[in-house]
Amino acid sequence: MRPEKVDGLTRQELDKAESKDFALGGKPMRPRDAATLILLDRRGSDFLVLLGRRHHGHAFMPGKFVFPGGRTDPTDSRIPVVSQLHPAEEQKLVGTVARGTLARARAIALSAVRETYEEAGLLLGRRMAFSTANPQWQGFVENGVHPSLDMLRFVARAITPPGRVRRFDTRFLAAWRKDVAVELEGGGPTNELEELMWLPIGEAKEAEIPLITKTVLDELEKRLAADPELTPGGPVPFFRMQNGRFRRETI
Repeated sequence: MRPEKVDGLTRQELDKAESKDFALGGKPMRPRDAATLILLDRRGSDFLVLLGRRHHGHAFMPGKFVFPGGRTDPTDSRIPVVSQLHPAEEQKLVGTVARGTLARARAIALSAVRETYEEAGLLLGRRMAFSTANPQWQGFVENGVHPSLDMLRFVARAITPPGRVRRFDTRFLAAWRKDVAVELEGGGPTNELEELMWLPIGEAKEAEIPLITKTVLDELEKRLAADPELTPGGPVPFFRMQNGRFRRETI
């Protein structure tokens, strides 16, 4: 039987639980910085999240429903924004990067915004003129959306355990659907996510999602119950392998 949470699992137990989520094996590697965006919406008393299915050919989470996201591109740090991260969010995010550099923290946050456009066709920011020579951000230029970071909330962090063909140090950020300035009908240009759908968190946890995604949704559901507005600077659960077990800490 698949476990309900990752906290406390041994390496062997986690390998077994995630064997269908990740391609196992490969040489030892350092995890790469990555960011994921959890878009939230309200429907009555329910909180909804956006999920999309990854293509079955991917080595990382093939065929699973996931949030938009991907590897951080350092050049994202140079993208001009309308407003910066809230200071409390910035402080927590800076604390997760090597040497605590603000540029790297900004790159992580902006990569979540960019990947959400590329994979889901949703552009977060303000409807106003925007200009950059960076080719990955031309969708924002063409649609007149100036990226912004003030709406982002840092809600979880997880480092992929050793023994996977891909390893990421992923920061899970959250934002509200109302902060999406433009929704493109055809989805994002990379078409990495199929079957985009908005689901109540309870239903999302029953979908075909990776174990770590379910764990993060459990954590987010608890936080929203206590703090439905996601006050800046809230507690951030952090999952990683320590002393042979996958452990939860709080940032």
